[in-house]
Amino acid sequence: MSRPMRIVRPATAFAAAPPKGKRRPRRLHQQHLKFIRSLPCCVCGSRKQVESAHVRMASAFHGKRETGGAERPSDEWTVPLCRRHHQDDPQAQHRIGEEAFWALHRIDPFVLALALWCATGDEDRAEAIITETRARAAR
Repeated sequence: MSRPMRIVRPATAFAAAPPKGKRRPRRLHQQHLKFIRSLPCCVCGSRKQVESAHVRMASAFHGKRETGGAERPSDEWTVPLCRRHHQDDPQAQHRIGEEAFWALHRIDPFVLALALWCATGDEDRAEAIITETRARAAR
């Protein structure tokens, strides 16, 4: 009788972060950051003082690992936020935390960041993505 085959899964198979000492280098893309800052805020649609907000939290499903306090994510994980929604308002992303902020505004920042990364350089396409994101959040 043959023995049942056993598949041994490595401990890191479903981890969002690579094993210690195996960090992926941050990818810098200044043109994409400039492009993000040229778009309207994904929350309110304002074009004033738009900043490229990096998504720090992790999502294994989207291929996004968590980044530490002194580490910034790669530049493809950015979305446009006006300064008020990013930093200044009492309900700003930096004040209430990412998870609470995105839940409050009913926006999936991973999907938005990836869609904008794919649309980088195409302002009409990116604005359509933001318009649709805002419309879905308002429903």
